[in-house]
Amino acid sequence: MVLDEQLRPLISVSLVLEYEAVLTRPEHVQASDLDEEAITDLLKVIVKTGEPVHIARRLRPQLVDPNDEFVLEAAYHGKADAIVTLNTRDFLAVTARFRILTLSPAEALKRMKLP
Repeated sequence: MVLDEQLRPLISVSLVLEYEAVLTRPEHVQASDLDEEAITDLLKVIVKTGEPVHIARRLRPQLVDPNDEFVLEAAYHGKADAIVTLNTRDFLAVTARFRILTLSPAEALKRMKLP
């Protein structure tokens, strides 16, 4: 949906750098079957279509995984409706405090009434 510009993700410099780090991990490259050029193209689309968020102040530490803090800060400062992640367990208690929904991709698609 992001590639088709149907959704506009919130992005920050820290979050984009985290996306790059995750997408280029050997296990993710193998699972995605994307080459380096395709990963670079995907990151460019995220940056091009994303809505930049200014991180006015850090909220850290809030989460067990310090790398998840970038997601929470972008969501909070960008006034996100939800964080969509496969890692809902680590976000649920914290996002409730900030009044941000945490949804799995399947839950998000159901809420948007998509297959």
